[in-house]
Amino acid sequence: MNNIFNLKRFGQLLKKTLLERPAQLMGLTLLSFLLSLIIYGVVKMMSSFEDAQNFSFLVGLIGGGCFLASFVFGQFNSNASGSSFLTLPASIFEKWLCGVVITGILYLFLFLIFFRLIDMGFVALYHNGLDPKAPFYREQYDAVRLFAYDEYIADKSFIMFFNFAGIMLVGSLYFNKAAFIKVALITCGICLGAFLLNLLIAKMFFSNVQTAFPYYLVWLTEGKERGRMELPDTTLRIVNIFFRYIIPVILWLLAFMRLREKEF
Repeated sequence: MNNIFNLKRFGQLLKKTLLERPAQLMGLTLLSFLLSLIIYGVVKMMSSFEDAQNFSFLVGLIGGGCFLASFVFGQFNSNASGSSFLTLPASIFEKWLCGVVITGILYLFLFLIFFRLIDMGFVALYHNGLDPKAPFYREQYDAVRLFAYDEYIADKSFIMFFNFAGIMLVGSLYFNKAAFIKVALITCGICLGAFLLNLLIAKMFFSNVQTAFPYYLVWLTEGKERGRMELPDTTLRIVNIFFRYIIPVILWLLAFMRLREKEF
């Protein structure tokens, strides 16, 4: 039998992990779904459909994914549970892959299905509530459509999901208690520091900087006019590749390395 990966052995490990603590795993997942649903309804009433779709998708995918990622290696919250998990008859790769599948595949798949269903429901209610005889019926109807998974907001959300979920997976293996809170605070501090550093550098070159989004663009003002300066296309592609592929791969592999260290 392969000491690194065996499909039957991995399937049994995944089944054991899912069935051993179904209340916690399902509870976190359902809580994330419920939060996304509530945010969708509240923001829709207070603002617009587009804002409701964007914000609820961001919170549900990234927030829920991070919660689950911080919990998936929760066996290490105590010496007893950690030792029990490490002594299971499965390779360290299979144990790591189990966390990857639960966080990066199962949750993502289930959330996309759930969000599509609630989005279809809200959009259908809006369309059915319109008066077909109204003068601007077609414009009002076309103004609200289903959230697209292949457009800008969804694309950036997927990038953030894999980056932040990777951070949480690593953090859950380094902190035995309150891992989510500790990692979230550290991550927020790093993001804030990057934003301030980027703003400081931008102000060294431009005197009329309004704000600067790290590594992507700088907003400038000239009188009453406002415009933005973006990175050159080649540089922007490199930055996108870095955040889209390189950093997530490094983070998820770091989780594997940390899990391997714990085994020894």
